[in-house]
Amino acid sequence: MKLQLDPDRLFPADPATRAVARALFEQVENLPILSPHGHVDPAILVDDRQFPNPAELFIRYDHYVTRLMHSAGVDLSRLGIPNRQSGEPVASPREVWRTFSENWHLYAGTASGYWLQSTFNQVFGIDVQPSAENADAVYDVIQAALDTDDFRPRALFSRFDIEVLATTDDPMDSLAPHRALAADPSFSGRVLPTFRPDAYLNPSTPGWADKVAALAEWNGSAVSSYTGYIEALAGRRRYFVENGAVSADHGVFEPLAVDLSPAEASALFEKGLSGTLSAAESRAFAGHMLLESARMSTEDGLVMTVHPGVYRNHSSETFAAFGPDTGHDIPVTTTYVENMRPLLEKYGNNADFHLVLFSVDETVYSREVAPLAGFYPSVYIGAPWWFLDAPDSVLRFRSAVTETAGFYRSSGFIDDTRAFLSIPARHDMARRLDSAFLARLVREGRIDEGTAGRIIVDLVDSLPRKVFKL
Repeated sequence: MKLQLDPDRLFPADPATRAVARALFEQVENLPILSPHGHVDPAILVDDRQFPNPAELFIRYDHYVTRLMHSAGVDLSRLGIPNRQSGEPVASPREVWRTFSENWHLYAGTASGYWLQSTFNQVFGIDVQPSAENADAVYDVIQAALDTDDFRPRALFSRFDIEVLATTDDPMDSLAPHRALAADPSFSGRVLPTFRPDAYLNPSTPGWADKVAALAEWNGSAVSSYTGYIEALAGRRRYFVENGAVSADHGVFEPLAVDLSPAEASALFEKGLSGTLSAAESRAFAGHMLLESARMSTEDGLVMTVHPGVYRNHSSETFAAFGPDTGHDIPVTTTYVENMRPLLEKYGNNADFHLVLFSVDETVYSREVAPLAGFYPSVYIGAPWWFLDAPDSVLRFRSAVTETAGFYRSSGFIDDTRAFLSIPARHDMARRLDSAFLARLVREGRIDEGTAGRIIVDLVDSLPRKVFKL
């Protein structure tokens, strides 16, 4: 079967509305990409090595892709993921690609299928749908391209017109790749680190005490000193700011802020180091540190993003055999209004403090996030994320939040991806969907076309710059 991209894909079926959407999209189609939150390894841009093969590039590390094949009964070892229990050899890259091609039908109607089709066609010029019959031929086309200099990471970064790319980084990271790119006159983009402190803030995280010890050693303070711990976190945040960071990201299970006194927090900190915290005490300390992180953001200016509500490693069998990030993270119910009130009571009316709230629980957008963003100057609505960054759910998101908070309390699009080659397809999809949503409002007489034109440009360009202080 042919792989052909409809130039009007994702636009409304009604011809008149589709024409408005097309005109709006044309205003933003070629604007540079701003990616203020994501998970691309910056080392690929420093080293600028060729990507090894199609299987590693598109399948092995993309749990969006592997999870669907696993659900159809494909063992993850057949997808190039090593089984750390059995030690059995994994499939070769070409075998992985054949398995993927045999199962291509699974991706029809999914966001992953949409992005992959866009990438295959627009980046590699492939004009056939993957199948068992053409698996080797398509593999060879992609491999031949990857073997050329035009498909090295830096060449693609330039081709994709990426202006800003943020990564996600451990607080103790040296940020050497970011520093190298910033000092390289031949590299024109901005690659910004993001402070991701979860493992340092939650005592229930395996290895938390070791993380605390690393902070203390860097800070020259006693491991047992809560004051030194806070100073070290603030110091590492300053280091990130000095190296271009604009945000701190919190991937918490539960968005919870707890206001403890310094004495109460210090006591729980000491119990955490001794391993005697109860589950309730650990939850309280983690909630207190989320509140402390907000305080630090009001001082150092880092945007605070919160990505909550994911049950990690839901399948213990899969985790034991294949490890984390292998497709079995599942959304859970999320609530912000009560849990985050202590934080908003302290900092919610501070317009210089930017708090971006994300969710993989669709119900929370209209019930909680949009009303909060529609009142508090600090709160912005994070773009649809993970299980929700798909065409229909993006349109549902716009419907859920716009009537309460408008367009200007949203973050702009966030691709939040490890899949470097999918970045253009993801941003193109978002621009098309926002154009489609605005076109409907125009045709319904709710806004005029000039207003829609201003909004679409702001959603793509002005809002991400403002919200993330770019």
